[in-house]
Amino acid sequence: MNEFIHAYSWINMRFLFEGMWVTVQVAVVSVILSFIIGSILGIIRYAKIPYVSWLVGLVIDLIRNLPLLLIIFFTYFALPHIGVQFSVVGSTIFAMTIFESAMLAEIVRGGIVSVPKGQSEGARSNGLSFGQTLWYILLPQAYKKMIPPIISQFVSLIKDTSLATIIMLPEMTYRAQIIYAQNPKQIVPMFLMLAFLYFVLNYCLSKVGQIIDKRMIV
Repeated sequence: MNEFIHAYSWINMRFLFEGMWVTVQVAVVSVILSFIIGSILGIIRYAKIPYVSWLVGLVIDLIRNLPLLLIIFFTYFALPHIGVQFSVVGSTIFAMTIFESAMLAEIVRGGIVSVPKGQSEGARSNGLSFGQTLWYILLPQAYKKMIPPIISQFVSLIKDTSLATIIMLPEMTYRAQIIYAQNPKQIVPMFLMLAFLYFVLNYCLSKVGQIIDKRMIV
């Protein structure tokens, strides 16, 4: 019991909460960027632009079949050799944005395809251009259907920030390792606290997704 009390001291908790803030910042920026880029890539795939859509699809399939950890390694260790260098935080955001954009692109494309074909045919027959049909008719309906898988993907993104401990991103998992490295008896309480903090973050995100889903249905 004493080890739990010492593990959850204010100094350790503040240290962990600072790491949690890093996790949140990295996740939020990655979520925003990947949502924008993933939506654009998904639309390009759906549009079936000669050569361009095929090339985008090839790149997306390639990225989706690579481990995120490999992309993080490549971003942090390999890119500097060709003159592109990021900080630890920048490398993590870049790698996670690339990976999540590929995942979201398929979700977006699938969401648009799931909208009944009659919707687009009716819009085009009424004089709307392809862009107008996409913006006013297809995307609003598609995003309603995409909310659950998109939120699920963002939950995975938050959990995947822990992979960046390998390049010493000062987020929660990395800081917990520092704490229990000083006292191995605090490993169990640290992992329990990590599980609790990740649960809180992801549970809150899931509830936000449910609220958005209900409002969009209404």
